[in-house]
Amino acid sequence: MKILFAGLGGVGGYYGGMLAAKYHNSSDVQVLFLARGEHLQKIKSDGIEIITENSQFVANPHLVSDNVYDFGTVDYVVISTKSYDLELIINQIRPTIGDNTVVLPLLNGVDISERIEQLLPNTTVWRGCSYIVARKSAPGIITTSGKLHRLNFGFNNQFNDKLQYLEQVMTDAGIDAKYCKDIHNEIWKKFCFISVTASLTCYYNVGFAELLETPEYKKMFVNLIVELVKVAKAEGADQDLSMIDRAFHRIGSIPRGQTTSMHSDMKAGRKIELHTLTGIVVDLARKHSIKVPHYEKIYESLCLYI
Repeated sequence: MKILFAGLGGVGGYYGGMLAAKYHNSSDVQVLFLARGEHLQKIKSDGIEIITENSQFVANPHLVSDNVYDFGTVDYVVISTKSYDLELIINQIRPTIGDNTVVLPLLNGVDISERIEQLLPNTTVWRGCSYIVARKSAPGIITTSGKLHRLNFGFNNQFNDKLQYLEQVMTDAGIDAKYCKDIHNEIWKKFCFISVTASLTCYYNVGFAELLETPEYKKMFVNLIVELVKVAKAEGADQDLSMIDRAFHRIGSIPRGQTTSMHSDMKAGRKIELHTLTGIVVDLARKHSIKVPHYEKIYESLCLYI
């Protein structure tokens, strides 16, 4: 069984590293990494190092390469790139896709699997989302913070042999992975939090803590949630305004000084996932004739940065 990780930053690096550590000497499971540049060279020579709050280890995949033809046809492809690189990575991995290949995306956004299905119309594309704070801290080194490393995935309310197999393979490797029957709603639940926080930290140029401490920011937070819940319901997700209190509680547990990845990218002058996290809400609202003036205002303002 071949499992290819395409996108070897914090998310793909952590889950891929966990699997590589477990199955390096396995005759049943091969863990493959698609990497490039210094990251590729470091993993080739020294393996991938995973540093968490409770452990530190080095793992070696069965194969790491920047040439997809080295992998042959694979059984699973786990994609964890930035959403704006989605079309690029899909075109890159096409040679590894066979009739029975499953694609599992772990990208931010609520329309990722649908976008992949348009690019790979004859391929099985699952839905997935991860709850982890992880980053590539240096070539060949993945660092996580916090104790939450959860991964949820599913496919059209099914539970078949392939879903069960991957869940078992991952849990046996120590990954907090779980099949989720209502993965659509799970993805929306995560999206509601990251969309609002990413949009506001960028718009006001502040960290998480300031969103609760400044009345103006907190009021805008509520306004965005109200708009987003309407859009989520129109898209068939079971979300409601109770997420406001949950979001405030979650933000309150984040150490001062922390901010969203989109805000970090913006401050560093890197490309940001603006349409995936903010603009998509405006698009879906128009699709359902829902008014979202606060989202529109923030999206138009942040478009100046792209």
